[in-house]
Amino acid sequence: MTLGIALAATNAENYVDAVVAQARAVHESGVGSVWFGQRMDYDSPALAAIVGREVPGLQVGTSAIPVVGRHPLIVAAQAQTAQAATHGRYHLGLAVGSAFVAGAFGTPFDRPIARLREFLTAITQLLETGTADFHGELLTATPPWPTALPGAQPRPPVLVAAMGPQALRVTGELADGILPFLAGPKGLSGHIVPALTRASTRPQRVVAFVPAVVTADVEAARAQALERLSFYEQVPSYRRTIELEGASRAGELALIGDEETVADGIRRYYAAGATEVVLTSTDLGSPADERRTWALAGELGGLG
Repeated sequence: MTLGIALAATNAENYVDAVVAQARAVHESGVGSVWFGQRMDYDSPALAAIVGREVPGLQVGTSAIPVVGRHPLIVAAQAQTAQAATHGRYHLGLAVGSAFVAGAFGTPFDRPIARLREFLTAITQLLETGTADFHGELLTATPPWPTALPGAQPRPPVLVAAMGPQALRVTGELADGILPFLAGPKGLSGHIVPALTRASTRPQRVVAFVPAVVTADVEAARAQALERLSFYEQVPSYRRTIELEGASRAGELALIGDEETVADGIRRYYAAGATEVVLTSTDLGSPADERRTWALAGELGGLG
């Protein structure tokens, strides 16, 4: 996986059917991977499993499942099911979460880094050994019978939507890479990638999620980006990464313009240390603009 697309269907009569159709179109454009966020209305590992099963050869990933409100035994089972369904093409993305997510579960958002460390430790045991005997301060994972699933090998890679220093340290020690979103080239090269590298003793994947659309109507797409991405300005971790780039609005980080403009922007992410780039919000323009964006992603699939 070097270049992918984050998918989300709008105005669909059947969300799963619509996403499968999108994934087929993306794959036909030459793109090798699609990713799904974890929302409150669908289960992202299940959706990835269905898409990966329906579109052979396509890599599928989740970005990202918040660990708050979830247990490593459940998430490990979901990830293994997706891995078996796709014959080894699933990529598990996790996130610390936020007070917004914790509130939905009625769970306090306290000690998030400690919870992330314990979650990663337990789920790594489960995925690598088929069992666990983990007793932490916040989590316990002691399955009474084996948890390995036939066909779920090799274990799915575990990536974390980490951008802050503490989350990067834990991820570098315990996971396979990161899924930064709204972290521009300056933030990646100057802060995020060096912190991850210092914390890890092995190569790490840096899968940068970047809002982008190829369009002639730059002004309208930029207005859409500023409106649609404004939510992230309320989340402290995202606000810090936006400021690292010298921006005040999340929508300013979207790559918007013709093919050359967007391609140049993508190359800057690779130069900053990204090993892969996933384009998000490709529907900021018209349906024709979105298809142009997918086509460009397919053409640039050899980057990185």
